[in-house]
Amino acid sequence: MKQRVLLYTIVLGILSAGLYFLLWWLEKPIMSYSQQGKWYFIIPIAIAFAFSLVHGAFTGYFWEALGIQAKSTKEK
Repeated sequence: MKQRVLLYTIVLGILSAGLYFLLWWLEKPIMSYSQQGKWYFIIPIAIAFAFSLVHGAFTGYFWEALGIQAKSTKEK
């Protein structure tokens, strides 16, 4: 179980770094497409959604790999 969490953390970390690199590398085409109007405004929204999913999953697995869990509260 611990190895699986560590593997997910590494894979999602590499994927997250890759997304940041692609955003940097393709900055000008992304900007030119998103400035064309019409339905192209969806491009930055889709990019933000992809970043949110990948980086959020990476962060969750990262903390789990370190053994840090959120405190659970039980209502009485």
